[in-house]
Amino acid sequence: MIALEQWRKAARDFICAGHRIVYWAPDHPDPQKPWLLLIHGFPTSSWDWSAMWLELEKHFNLAALDMLGFGLSDKPANIRYSLLDQADLQEALLERLGVGEAHLLAHDYGDSVGQELLARHNDRTLSFSLKSLVLLNGGLFPEQHRARRIQKLALTPLGPVVGIMLTRDKLRTAFDQIFGPDTKASDQEIDGHWSLLSESKGQRVFHKLLQYIPERKVMRSRWVGALKDATIPLRLIDGGADPVSGEHLYHYYKDQVPNADAVLFKDIGHYPQTEAPARVLTAFFDFHRKLRSVSP
Repeated sequence: MIALEQWRKAARDFICAGHRIVYWAPDHPDPQKPWLLLIHGFPTSSWDWSAMWLELEKHFNLAALDMLGFGLSDKPANIRYSLLDQADLQEALLERLGVGEAHLLAHDYGDSVGQELLARHNDRTLSFSLKSLVLLNGGLFPEQHRARRIQKLALTPLGPVVGIMLTRDKLRTAFDQIFGPDTKASDQEIDGHWSLLSESKGQRVFHKLLQYIPERKVMRSRWVGALKDATIPLRLIDGGADPVSGEHLYHYYKDQVPNADAVLFKDIGHYPQTEAPARVLTAFFDFHRKLRSVSP
């Protein structure tokens, strides 16, 4: 992964709806390269993509932001966090960058944001042209999402206490439970994730961010429908050893999505992009080679 200090130095920001949003994008985009928008998961940040960033930017102009409440972006404690608003941020970023069309790579919480963008694309209300979508482990189908105990507890009236009591060691324990048996995060990675999570007292909003779980249930018809009605190429790359959205999700996705394109890494957990970046890159570039072979 790119060292966190170096990652921080490359950050830029803009104001959206009164909040400071931090993002990463090239100062001088290559007009010969397509754009790739990357959307991170919960409870981490866009630093998740840094293990693949340098290889991806050889082929794409990359754009990623820390969503509201995450990483280096603002973490207001007095708002209701919604995946719909997070999708608005993605559109605002691409508008700021002057991007008219982009491919998308998403993970976890970001999958739901990606599904909303796909639904907008299907509705022809999206402000940019979505060319393809690759999804990593996440709650694509709320009935298949197996929330962890801490997530369930944080959705109760004890939620604020759960966030306050969260520590670096508890984050390590939680991550160890969802990573693959041989691909646990290094201490350096855990330190980085904790630094970004606790930035600006982020523990205060931990429970508020988890409202994405009930929101997925409310929006199920729209977001699952977006996958089933997609007119752009989709691929799922899934770490099968993940207890939250692992092999059970892979099989359900293949059953539910017409002509499903899915790749399973049985020994990898919830964070394929950091646990096995080379393998994810191979699957991702294979998908895009197929796209080029069928392009008019």
